[in-house]
Amino acid sequence: MELLKNYIGGKWLDSREAAFSSVVNPATQEILGRVPVGPGTSTDVDEAVKAAQVAFKEWSQIPVMQRVQPLYKLKQLIEDNLDDLANTITLECGKTKVESLGELQRAIENIEAACATPLLIQSEFSENIARGVDEFMIRQPLGVCACIAPFNFPGMIPFWFLPYAIACGNTFVLKPSEKVPLTMMKVFSLIEKIGLPAGVVSLVHGGKETVDALLDHPDIKAISFVGSTAIAKYVYSRGAANGKRVQAQGGAKNPVVILPDADLEVTSKVIADSVYGCAGQRCLAASTIISVGDEKGEIKDALYETAKQRTTGFGLLPDVEMGPVISRESKKRIESLIQQGIQEGGQVLLDGRNTQISGFEKGNFLRPTILENIPLNGELIKTEIFGPVMTLLSMKTVEDALAFINGNRYGNMACIFTTSGASARKFRSEANAGNIGVNIGVAAPMAQFPFSGWNESFFGDLHGQGRHAIEFFTQTKIVIERWPKEWSRKF
Repeated sequence: MELLKNYIGGKWLDSREAAFSSVVNPATQEILGRVPVGPGTSTDVDEAVKAAQVAFKEWSQIPVMQRVQPLYKLKQLIEDNLDDLANTITLECGKTKVESLGELQRAIENIEAACATPLLIQSEFSENIARGVDEFMIRQPLGVCACIAPFNFPGMIPFWFLPYAIACGNTFVLKPSEKVPLTMMKVFSLIEKIGLPAGVVSLVHGGKETVDALLDHPDIKAISFVGSTAIAKYVYSRGAANGKRVQAQGGAKNPVVILPDADLEVTSKVIADSVYGCAGQRCLAASTIISVGDEKGEIKDALYETAKQRTTGFGLLPDVEMGPVISRESKKRIESLIQQGIQEGGQVLLDGRNTQISGFEKGNFLRPTILENIPLNGELIKTEIFGPVMTLLSMKTVEDALAFINGNRYGNMACIFTTSGASARKFRSEANAGNIGVNIGVAAPMAQFPFSGWNESFFGDLHGQGRHAIEFFTQTKIVIERWPKEWSRKF
């Protein structure tokens, strides 16, 4: 059984920690590798940060046009190894091959966007702010930065941060989720080939002890995190208390509003992809579906028919549309929340519990689930399920739907399906969420835009991707200068 190594100072090194946990294929329970966890991993973090500090002195002084050149090479290497990387994502994370390929395409787009750093990092200059006085602002790197990545997008989410950080002149330490470390292991085997100086990027494994070591290390200047709201709050508060910049993406409970004028056939398919794609394990998954003025139940019927036809199974098999959830514990939690919704008065239209897939009986499979008539104060309405569960609500007006949405403690995404421009404009203006979709099921920003989030879906000021990433990974310096004529004559 492979014991996973850290990548520190340009070398693959064994962890100082003797304890290991298993990396498990969620479709088969096959053990894919063993990853170091435990208190000893704090020593690994310290070693990685020391290597990053040494590298920073040289890397930060390299012209930005030269710093982005390795990123072009990395983009090409990922494209050349796309199939192998996608297979690895599916094996350790459970999603379908198509979803894994889509995730990697988003990673590539972020590398491409980061290659624009020479333009995005330009100085701002004002001449003659007073007679003979000029003023300008320059952006300089922070130092050593770190990322704590989640399990659900092992090939994409690190690239919301890593390419921007190093293009801006920082050095970078990545901790992948201990549930899915194999994808980044393969990515770092490609990073080895792109010509970065040793220590510019490092990879360290571990669990909570590694996270705390990153949050507490005095020489780490900035932390990027994606995960649940509870952990995002923890990361933000502990990191900020230690004087670090922190961007912490949290959980979500994403509502979708369907108006009577929407095209039901197209809308039901798009929403099914949003709710059940990646087995519902994404922060932009639709969760609460609100039909407005659907007295005949046509929207409900369309959603039901689409959901029941979705094929669940092992993600590398053809025609499979939804894979397993990440772990047995996650499956148990999701099934428990479904039962709680029933106990609170909800009715089950489609029950995906107790699913078994022939040949994969040990897998963590759930089929698409739909519940309706959940009370508005019910747990299922308030809690991020992070699984393939749709809850249906019915409301009379768009105003009612907006009032419900804006009472949500989260604010990651809100979507509307309609052919009315006026209704769409009202919704995009008034809905309290950072990412708005109009006839879009997953309002995922392209790499040149920040991945937004409001309320308890995000903690910090600057998000990942695009210009926000450039701002997060640099600090500004204002220079005001005057060159009197008599001084210039002396020299």
